Amino acid sequence: MPLRFQLIIVMALRTVLNTAHRMVYPFLAVFARGLGVDITALSLALTGRSVAGAFVPFVSSVADQRGRRFGMLAGVALFTFGVGLVALAPSLWTLTAALILAMLGKYLFDPAMQAYFGDRIPYQRRGLALAVTEMSWSLAFIAGVPAMGFLIARYGWSAPFPLLAFLGVSMFAVLWWMAPRRDPNHALASSPWAHFGAVLRNVPALAGISVALWASAANELVNLIFGVWLEDSFGLQIAALAGASAVIGLSELSGEGLVALLTDRLGKPRALAFGLTGNALACLLLPFVGQTQAGALLGLTLFYITFEFIMVSHIPLMTEIMPAARATMLSFNLTGHSLGRALGAFLAAFIYRQFSFFAVTLLALVFNLFGLLALRRLAQDARLREA
Repeated sequence: MPLRFQLIIVMALRTVLNTAHRMVYPFLAVFARGLGVDITALSLALTGRSVAGAFVPFVSSVADQRGRRFGMLAGVALFTFGVGLVALAPSLWTLTAALILAMLGKYLFDPAMQAYFGDRIPYQRRGLALAVTEMSWSLAFIAGVPAMGFLIARYGWSAPFPLLAFLGVSMFAVLWWMAPRRDPNHALASSPWAHFGAVLRNVPALAGISVALWASAANELVNLIFGVWLEDSFGLQIAALAGASAVIGLSELSGEGLVALLTDRLGKPRALAFGLTGNALACLLLPFVGQTQAGALLGLTLFYITFEFIMVSHIPLMTEIMPAARATMLSFNLTGHSLGRALGAFLAAFIYRQFSFFAVTLLALVFNLFGLLALRRLAQDARLREA
């Protein structure tokens, strides 16, 4: 099957994974009310989900050992099992388990998928190709989250999970058919431990992981709170929150389009620097333009465009740091994202309740500045500066 068709299929499959991952944020208060708990309890559940991501390299490296196909299938199977738990027995405990298992499934799938295309697409064109797969991130907010909001409004907080479980089974069948059983583009690794050590001794790799950590911490601070902030400030209800999610999804799609147009031409490190700087400025502006509902949505649009530009510019850069251990490298990169999201989730609700939304965005700005410092070290590798 031609790679361009495979990219489109994977984009559609990842939209399902990302919808389950993202729907918690705008409906955080709705889930909390449905479960009869405070949002702090759910923010701790999200912290647990992110902390579990620290163990991603121990499972995601299976794509270097057993093949990219195995990694993608295992990720979808774990996701399906997780959302199926809530479909069978909705509760805080099954939701927490589902958040963790679905995240681990996504983090199994993503490095295997990115390594699969990284094995086949030259570095000079990889930004455009991976931007196509990353459109699933914005499509989740444009289409997936509003659809989940419709189900929640009509049938209750747990209504999306039976549908997600069915879609998970369908995804497994599609991947079983699409991905080749024998992969001439990848030599299987005998042991993950040599790859682990190589990543942890590689300074550019550690710098790249640090960029992921700080950028994700900044994003999670705002991501976790924006639905609560919109509801507190403007009284938005479920349908309006779903609409706000679609607006954010469109802004992210714009960010992914900019990556497809610019990142390969600018060079990945330079594009990443533009994204981090723009996101820091968006954090600074958000509390001031967010005095009205329209201004808040405009500010969130700028925030998510710049963050998506960061994320999608970062991935092709990380695929080239250690080509011989590509899936392991990408799994460590996801660990950076997970730890950053854990940090953001741990701090977000406390800072918002104790101080203000301005304090949340100010800390997000500081985290972006840390990301720029890490990028400065990463960009010293001349090979990675090539377009």
